[in-house]
Amino acid sequence: MKPGIIAAIILSLVCSGSQAQLSGLLKKVKGKVNQRVDNKVDNAIDKTLDAIENGANSKKEVSAGGGDSTVAAESYAKYDFVAGEQVIYANEFEHQNQGELPAGWNSSGNAVVVTLNTQKGNWLQVHQNTVALTDNDSTFTDNCSVEFDFIFHQAFNGYILPQFSFGLISSGELSSTDNSLLQNFEQGYAAEIKIQPGTQNDTHLHLQTYATNSLYLNTDIKNYKLQSLYDKPVHVAIQVQKERLRLWFNAEKMYDLPKAIPPGTILNQLYFSLKSSAYSDVQNGYYISNIKVAKGLPDTRHRLMDEGKFTTTGILFDINTAAIKPESNGILAEIAGVLQQYPGVNILITGHTDSDGDAKDNLELSRKRAEAVKDALVKNFGITASRLQTDGKGEDAPVADNNTRDGKAQNRRVEFSKL
Repeated sequence: MKPGIIAAIILSLVCSGSQAQLSGLLKKVKGKVNQRVDNKVDNAIDKTLDAIENGANSKKEVSAGGGDSTVAAESYAKYDFVAGEQVIYANEFEHQNQGELPAGWNSSGNAVVVTLNTQKGNWLQVHQNTVALTDNDSTFTDNCSVEFDFIFHQAFNGYILPQFSFGLISSGELSSTDNSLLQNFEQGYAAEIKIQPGTQNDTHLHLQTYATNSLYLNTDIKNYKLQSLYDKPVHVAIQVQKERLRLWFNAEKMYDLPKAIPPGTILNQLYFSLKSSAYSDVQNGYYISNIKVAKGLPDTRHRLMDEGKFTTTGILFDINTAAIKPESNGILAEIAGVLQQYPGVNILITGHTDSDGDAKDNLELSRKRAEAVKDALVKNFGITASRLQTDGKGEDAPVADNNTRDGKAQNRRVEFSKL
């Protein structure tokens, strides 16, 4: 407020009030002046923060796909997860009946396939007081990766939110869907990640591993800011390398534990669990989709440089588009690293699809996806464009059975061939 205006206010008060009144009114004037100054400063700060946040959000929403391309949002720049080499289990619930437990799964309560009005595809909703086991019947091997997407929908009204858990199991001599695992999955080996959602910055994560009913490892993370991810798909990635276990939520590495898994453990199951609470399943929904388990460790340099071809299912795209998902950054960075190490090598990038949909559309989609990968390597990793050629085969060169979920997942791939 300008000094002239303040003086005018004081003069008016002098003319219209007593000395005692004047003293009190002067205090009010000073308080009102300070308040208005503070308000203006606050407004200026808010505008600046809004501009910064809008700028950050606009960067995060850019993805590749033949057009403007920053394939991995800046937050994924250090994301180093790499999926296993061969898909052994995949489930997107695409041909499952709505309102029913997926075929082959086992559960102790209610877990049903649903659609969401804010997301594409089908999702499994795990209801409260339920443990659900997948229909997988293959061993993961001691080098493997597990991926899935989950969504928290929360309607907090004062009660404690229900605890959500997921984990890996070694069922031993039991079937991977044996009923006893629903009550005691620690009887063989299990790695369990418990998530106790909070309402501020107070979500609690707890990771425990068990070996034959005995606690093997126990660690936790307190005050995690999970609430910023509510109602958004969160990509979970788990990488197992013999005894080592690493886990990511989106781009953030939550755990890297070198001795989490007992030597010789053979994993063969993935499970999901939700505890009970005072809320209904409508108020608090927990949804899962896009499950993929792959075994082996991709040896990018050896495959590409020595054998002449490297194939990966780890470059993920939005459904029926060439938009690369940011969680593909780990494998893209590995490929770029090999190309940077061997600057004289040129490669052909070939896209492949499964057989769902029209063959002509699949061929065009595979070509666009190969172009999107090229754009990513050029724009995000500085690879010279002239070193990269692209092609697409659509559904014409399958490497697995397109009549199975796992086979389709293996056929949705990108190949890199040395020229």
